[in-house]
Amino acid sequence: MIELTIEAKKKDLGGFEVGRILPFARRRMVGPFIFLDHMGPADFQPGQGINVRPHPHIGLSTVTYLFDGEIMHRDSLGYAQPIRPGEVNWMTAGKGIVHSERTDPSIRSAGGLMHGMQAWVALPYELEEAEPAFRHHEQDDLPTYSDGGMFARLIAGEAFGAKANVRTSSPMFYVHWELKAGAKAQLPAEYPERAAYLVSGAVEVDGRAYAPGQMLVFLPGEPITFTAIDDARVMLLGGEPVGPRHIWWNLVHSSLDRIEQTKHDWQEGRMPLPPDDNEEFIPLPDDAFGPAPQIL
Repeated sequence: MIELTIEAKKKDLGGFEVGRILPFARRRMVGPFIFLDHMGPADFQPGQGINVRPHPHIGLSTVTYLFDGEIMHRDSLGYAQPIRPGEVNWMTAGKGIVHSERTDPSIRSAGGLMHGMQAWVALPYELEEAEPAFRHHEQDDLPTYSDGGMFARLIAGEAFGAKANVRTSSPMFYVHWELKAGAKAQLPAEYPERAAYLVSGAVEVDGRAYAPGQMLVFLPGEPITFTAIDDARVMLLGGEPVGPRHIWWNLVHSSLDRIEQTKHDWQEGRMPLPPDDNEEFIPLPDDAFGPAPQIL
C-alpha cells in the first residue's frame, strides 16, 4: 500500500535547520498539500531565535503547528499572534498577503527549544483570488482522542469521525499522532491521497520499519495499520487533489501570469508590509525573472 517513500532534505535557513519534504520530484503534492517543512528541533542559545523577515504569499493557506517553543506571527492585515504547542495559525493568502515569523524578544532572551511543522495548502481554483485572512485556533478548537497508547489531535479538516474548528477550503485532513511503543493505530481509506511523515521514533507499516525524516505516500483504497516500534510522533495529511499548480519561491497559483505579476508587485513595493514589522523584508530572489516556475 506504499506508493513512495520521501526522505526529508535538510536545509539551513540561517542557523536554523529544516527538513524539506514537499514538494518532491516524484510527488509534488498530497491532496491539497503543496509544501511541508519539518522545523528543527532547534535548541536556541540565549539571544538566538527565528527571524523570518516579511515576505509575500498568494494562492495558498499556510498552516503553522508547533511541538515546542513559540513563534510570533505578524501580517499585513495587522494581526500579531504568538503560536504555542498544540495550537494552529491558519493564514489564507488568497490574492496576496505579507507576513513575518520571528522569536519574540521576551522568548529570545532566554533561548530554548523550537520544534514544529510548516505546511502550505493550495487553494481551489475559485478561491485563489479570495480576500486574505488570518485565524488563530486554541487547543479547544482541535479534537483529541486517546486510547491504547495513542494520542491523536485533528489539526484541520475531517478524519476519524471528527471535524476541527478550522475553516478549510477543500476536503482534507491533518493529524498529529503520539504513539507509545507497541501501540497500533490505523489510517482510514476515506481520502484518495494520504501520507504519513515520521517526526520521531520508529514505526512499522506493511512489515517494514521506517525512521524519522521519512514520509510514506500511500496508494488509495485500503486502510493503513501502523505499529510503533518505540515511542513515535507521526503527522498524517492528505485529502482531495485540487489540480496542478505553479510554485515559485513563496508564490503558488494556477496562473503563471499571476505569479509574474506578484513578482513585480513585490519588487516595486506595491504589497504592504505588516504595520508593526515594516523596517525590513526579504527581497525578491536574484533569479526572479529567469526560467518559468515549476508546475506541480
